[in-house]
Amino acid sequence: MILDGKQIAQTIRAELREQVAALTANGLRAPKLAIVIVGNNPASETYVNNKIKACAEVGIDAVKIAYPAEITEQTLLNEIHRLNNDDSIDGFIVQLPLPEHINETQVLSTIDYRKDVDGLTPENVGRTVQGLPSIISATPRGIRELLARYEIATEGKHVVVIGRSNIVGKPIAMLLMQRPYLSLPGLSAASLGDATVTVCHSKTRDLKAICLTADIIIVAAGCPNLLTVDMVREGVTVIDVGINRIDDPAAPKGYRLVGDVDFANVAPKAAYITPVPGGVGPMTIVSLLQNTLQAYNEHSLPQGHDL
Repeated sequence: MILDGKQIAQTIRAELREQVAALTANGLRAPKLAIVIVGNNPASETYVNNKIKACAEVGIDAVKIAYPAEITEQTLLNEIHRLNNDDSIDGFIVQLPLPEHINETQVLSTIDYRKDVDGLTPENVGRTVQGLPSIISATPRGIRELLARYEIATEGKHVVVIGRSNIVGKPIAMLLMQRPYLSLPGLSAASLGDATVTVCHSKTRDLKAICLTADIIIVAAGCPNLLTVDMVREGVTVIDVGINRIDDPAAPKGYRLVGDVDFANVAPKAAYITPVPGGVGPMTIVSLLQNTLQAYNEHSLPQGHDL
């Protein structure tokens, strides 16, 4: 079965639209998201525009704050401090990657974790690791929600994560191995964690042998067609986070997008699998919207309201 992230994201957007409409119908302001972008990276511009469009679709106010690539690190940090102290902004993100002269770790560490709707600050990552309520990194939250909506339990399952990034690999491993604390539709809370997780990466030996023991494989390595048919067993669930451009003269744009999984050959053996595009990508964007509403509800919703 294809795990249709696009369709599930549309369903969640409809739910969010109702929740935001309920806020404004009761005389409250809509949640507001700020997106800071540095430079003119075409891919980053596309991602930011897609996020702003998604906000508009559900009624979340969004503002784009653009700086040239030559901006100093201190100027960017000053902007982050301003946003931290702006009560009209419920959440904000700094679009990655940043120019080489800017310290990404310093930038993320400066964001107020209560407004960190990307879930990348040390505070939110640490709370996620400890199993405390937090704002969860958008892509891992989207993966977890996709599993929940399709009623794919992780309890007692062996999950192999290929990739150890701070954005996907590490946080999804933490989420799936711990005792659950975030209730999501589709599954009971007891079924959303408690997995046995193996994290693999470029230095892992016998990757094929490890993958063949997996009930669920999550691939986030940025390597086209890394997971091949001989590496999976019948009935596996495959989550493909990768999105790679490969040259294709026959394609209208001269390239096509593929994931980290050899989809055509792996799909027949898989019980569930995400496509690229249309799988994890839409879930990441809608998770950002969920995180923004979460930040609003936790820190900006006036006392006495419970919408």
